[in-house]
Amino acid sequence: MSRKSKLKLYWSVIRPIAVYGCEAWVLKESIIQRLSVFGWKILRKIVGPTKEDNVIGRIKTNNELDELKKNHRNITNYVKDQRLSWFGHTNRMPETSNVRKIYKLKPSATRPVGRPKSRGEDDVRNDLRKIKLLKLAEQVQDRLKWKDIVDKAKTVPEL
Repeated sequence: MSRKSKLKLYWSVIRPIAVYGCEAWVLKESIIQRLSVFGWKILRKIVGPTKEDNVIGRIKTNNELDELKKNHRNITNYVKDQRLSWFGHTNRMPETSNVRKIYKLKPSATRPVGRPKSRGEDDVRNDLRKIKLLKLAEQVQDRLKWKDIVDKAKTVPEL
């Protein structure tokens, strides 16, 4: 199988399966680390050693893999993009929708021990602050404008 076919298989099948349901995840550092390790591990298997490598079995560095996959985002940024899309989708739903009611559910003011410090929505709002998005309520309601915002967010490296 060619490298190009393997990469297409990764982007279209493996990555979406690995992050299924990621729209509701709270991204902690441990999850981000695990996702990154998974993504790099798969890409190293796909790329493998090349003819230019003098040492057989030499493992490629992350920078070398970045050069080979210039047009693709890492798996953590993919998760953040999916969450932004889902955020827009749920905010366009009617107030009576069960999905929106659950998504907008506010936890108690004091969270008991063992509860997460942040929610998925909190992470999304932090991501939106990073890309300096203003007038959120107006922009979410316009589906095409929101799609442009999500596409813009895909180009922000620090997101």
